[in-house]
Amino acid sequence: MKPDDTVLLDHGAGGKASHAMFSEMILPLFHNDQLALQDDGAICEMPAGRMAFSTDSYVVDPIFFNGGNIGDLAVNGTVNDIAMCGAQPLYISAGLIIEEGLPIKDLRIILETMAQAAKNAGVKIVTGDTKVVPRGKADKIFINTSGVGIIFEGVNVSGSRAVPGDKIILSGTIADHGIAILSAREGLKFESDLKTDSAPLNHMVKSILDAGCDIHVLRDPTRGGLGTTLNEIAAGSHAGITLFESALPVKGAVKGVCELLGFDPLYIANEGKLVALVPENHAARVLEIIQADQFGKDAAIIGEVTDRHPGKVFLETAIGGRRMVDMLTGEQLPRIC
Repeated sequence: MKPDDTVLLDHGAGGKASHAMFSEMILPLFHNDQLALQDDGAICEMPAGRMAFSTDSYVVDPIFFNGGNIGDLAVNGTVNDIAMCGAQPLYISAGLIIEEGLPIKDLRIILETMAQAAKNAGVKIVTGDTKVVPRGKADKIFINTSGVGIIFEGVNVSGSRAVPGDKIILSGTIADHGIAILSAREGLKFESDLKTDSAPLNHMVKSILDAGCDIHVLRDPTRGGLGTTLNEIAAGSHAGITLFESALPVKGAVKGVCELLGFDPLYIANEGKLVALVPENHAARVLEIIQADQFGKDAAIIGEVTDRHPGKVFLETAIGGRRMVDMLTGEQLPRIC
């Protein structure tokens, strides 16, 4: 397929153009034994044990942004969802809904970054589907990814397992992804290089679990941000959560944009951060392991679980005040993933 071509309705019709797209672009990039069979589904070897399964759809606008694009975002997002179950991601499916007229060169870049993201995470894209819709019936490209993985033996993590005394560890700075998308969408220029934090976190999680650390809760604070994620945990565990504003890692440039535009970083999406709730006697070790990972250098203990105000989240401000952090109402930034 020529780089200057565009996607046509024929590419989604199941005929020669569809087969050419698959054989010339998709198969060489994602090549593995299961995908090469070109069957209706993939037959995969699965180790014995409990399985984690997740699916997500990506409609981010714009599809290209500083530090990534919709392709690696989709792979990393599903990898991380599986990892947050305390599992090792193994296989991913990819469904592409493409608007007629998308440049082939853009599609190739997206597929290449998906392949590289899968390689970085150590997963295989083993099955998928491509549909093409007429111009104006979508917005360039939407991607659905589903993934499966095997839960590590003896691991039991859930948003319902937070208990008073747990320390809350955040693996790095918040709101990077949402502000990067906003910057790309609106053409905003800043002195600082704001880019997405999209990254695979499964290797970080494996390192924590391999060290024998006890983890009660693992979550990635994507849509709705850290504030909404912690509210979900507080509600699910019937426990209270206290955050320390002075401990929250936020880049200066991100904080500046939020103040300028009236956004709260606590509610802006992240795509390469995790929240771990761990017993106090394991917190120091977990923090050390996260900080040793390339994606966890800015990790910090940001709060604790309490037996006060069950089901609610409170923030102790840097000036000594205290305010409730409610779940996000509405949507600050639509289509950020």
